[in-house]
Amino acid sequence: MAKGQLSLPKIVLQDLWNHKWVLLLMLFVLLNAVAVVYYSYASRKLISEWDRLLQQRDQLDVEWRNLLLEEQSQTEHSRIIRIATKQLHMKRPLPNEEVVVKLP
Repeated sequence: MAKGQLSLPKIVLQDLWNHKWVLLLMLFVLLNAVAVVYYSYASRKLISEWDRLLQQRDQLDVEWRNLLLEEQSQTEHSRIIRIATKQLHMKRPLPNEEVVVKLP
């Protein structure tokens, strides 16, 4: 290399230093693009989780309604047994007291 001649890396570094605002803006644009991708991914993940939770809520609501219906039917049966026992003085017959009726 001749005296006074700059090497290519030095020329590139000097050029970058002279255009540091452009370089800084490019860095900001790149960081902004990465942030947009990241937040889009995070947003889609949260929306997916929200949808899964809504489905789970609906399933639990259906199960709750079924349990309420079952509770009502069980309560009605125990109410009938209680009335038959207390008011009508009925009781379940013992096995030796059972009579089988045969129809022709």
